[in-house]
Amino acid sequence: MRHLKKGKKFNRMRGPRRSFLRNLSNDLIRTGKMETTEARAKAVRPQVERLVTFAKKQTLAARRVIQSRVQNEKVVEKLYRELGPRYAGRAGGYLRIVKLARSRKRDGAPMARIEFV
Repeated sequence: MRHLKKGKKFNRMRGPRRSFLRNLSNDLIRTGKMETTEARAKAVRPQVERLVTFAKKQTLAARRVIQSRVQNEKVVEKLYRELGPRYAGRAGGYLRIVKLARSRKRDGAPMARIEFV
């Protein structure tokens, strides 16, 4: 039984999975939107929303938490300077997942677009 085991594993060990999700979130923050599979979009959404919530605080401690989780200075700057102030008045729900009407040709995985609101 999978009680209390939330999150997808993506057929990866713990370290590569964390790196994979970190890279997905970096790409999403850098570009603002991306097309990927539904499972990947659903896995990356809570991570990015937590980062935006930290960026809203605009404190040194929040910036250091973001730096420890993102490990890319350009992405940290974009979160702290642009996305944090943009969503300062919003109480959550910074991302939107739109299911696309097509699937990936190789394996038939359902595709989705994830973007900032």
